Amino acid sequence: MIRINLLPYRAERKKENIRRQVGIYTLSVILVIIGCYYYHLRLNSRIKKLTAEINYTNSQVAKYRKINREIEEIKKKLAILKRKTNVIKTLDADRRGPVLVLDELYHLLVEKRMWYTGLSEKNNHIKLRGVALDNQTVADFMTRLEKSKLFSDVRLATIRKETIRSKNINLKKFEVTFNRVVASPAETQQKKGKKR
Repeated sequence: MIRINLLPYRAERKKENIRRQVGIYTLSVILVIIGCYYYHLRLNSRIKKLTAEINYTNSQVAKYRKINREIEEIKKKLAILKRKTNVIKTLDADRRGPVLVLDELYHLLVEKRMWYTGLSEKNNHIKLRGVALDNQTVADFMTRLEKSKLFSDVRLATIRKETIRSKNINLKKFEVTFNRVVASPAETQQKKGKKR
């Protein structure tokens, strides 16, 4: 019987398997390192891109914050101007108020039958004193006041007999209270437009 020594072949085969496994392991490690490096490069480029976008967004936010501050300042200035305009309109209406009251009272006067002796106004509440020939004249005057659009809440405060002895004339001394209707600045502006 012939004997064949297979031990060196098996040893050679074993060495070959070990070399192959070491080669595969080394190749795997190299591929993993290349993959990690590629992934690292990709993440870095993505980080740079996102950082650039963040910087751009921050610059836009800063720009719009500045614009918003300017808008807020303009709004504050407009509010101040609006208040000043309203004050001017109110002052203008208040300036015209007494003139309108006197003009209206002049037109409501019952001619040759009554006379005014005093007029006072406080907080749009008017107290009017006068002299009339009789009670009917005072009643007519109060009716005219009630029909006027400029006055409201007309009340007779007092009426009493006044005698002028030298001429033997009996007169009625009266006091009437009423409120002045205050027109809004818009209504005053409309009245101005109609007059022009």
